[in-house]
Amino acid sequence: MIFCYRSTSFTVRIFHFTVIKTKLKHHIDQLIAGTVSLHNKFLKVVVYFFGGGVSITPETSEGGNKFYATNMTAQDFVAQGGIGSTAEDNPFKDWSFIVIPYATGDFHAGTGTYEGKKTVYHTGYNNYSAYVEQVKQYIGEPDALLVTGFSAGGFATSLLADDVIDRFPGAENVTVCVDSSLLLYDGWHETAVDLWKAPSEISDRLTTNNLVLDSLTALHEKRGDSVKILFDCSYRDDTLMQYQSYIDSGKMDKTKELGDNFQRDLKEMVNGLQTNIPDVGIYIWSCGENAETHNTQHTIISANVFDKLGNDRSVGEWIFDAVNGDVKNYGIELLDKSF
Repeated sequence: MIFCYRSTSFTVRIFHFTVIKTKLKHHIDQLIAGTVSLHNKFLKVVVYFFGGGVSITPETSEGGNKFYATNMTAQDFVAQGGIGSTAEDNPFKDWSFIVIPYATGDFHAGTGTYEGKKTVYHTGYNNYSAYVEQVKQYIGEPDALLVTGFSAGGFATSLLADDVIDRFPGAENVTVCVDSSLLLYDGWHETAVDLWKAPSEISDRLTTNNLVLDSLTALHEKRGDSVKILFDCSYRDDTLMQYQSYIDSGKMDKTKELGDNFQRDLKEMVNGLQTNIPDVGIYIWSCGENAETHNTQHTIISANVFDKLGNDRSVGEWIFDAVNGDVKNYGIELLDKSF
């Protein structure tokens, strides 16, 4: 896991990938012993879920890294780039980050073990919850909380935001931002229950083929205006369309036609969010557009999050504006762009 404490004088980062509580606590204790007392020092905290594919069936669980990350090698880059960077122009540079790496194929939501031709640990929820509970003792109660993640971490953000908020009940300023997470699948509820063994309070929300829309709608219905909800995505995401192609046809692919389909599905997703969550913030963007297919970059918050992308505000600035109460929409006109 990655625990990044920032103050005006120094930064402490912990890169540690075990969920064994005693070892994690010892590692943190050893690193900060005699340096600073972190209780009540964290006033602004980001809980940041890493991405890396998904397993939705026993076949994809056994397929391993063809479908999802199976190790956490090099995932610490998010503590140094994108929204997590210490660049002077990053408005989040002085926030403290709890980054949850990912290698369980379950959108960080599982508690189960799949036993088939091989054993697969879909225990992302166990990992996340054990880690956050250990780190909390050094954070205290933040007054500002941002829950975010990209790709699989964006799906996790929608699924687990309510759980994260419960773990930081003193936070009065709460924002949730999902980056690049849209897959339509009729079996989400069954996958969450039978394969991932997700807690029922998570799986019970999944009633349609749109996991993120179900989860964010449930979050808004429970929390109301006390939580600002944001969603961003490129309008022809070339990675999400590959997974959607696999769901629909059993084959990963990315073509202009699949881009057209994704753009149509994204427009429907945005309409659903705006209907169910009237004050939702939407940022639809284009970057890295292929000259032939017009398909676009996947995810942004861990990379070029401060590029303007033809708008007055970058995605990073849009998030920061929302944190400060100014929730806006950008780029929705891209959903109607035709070729």
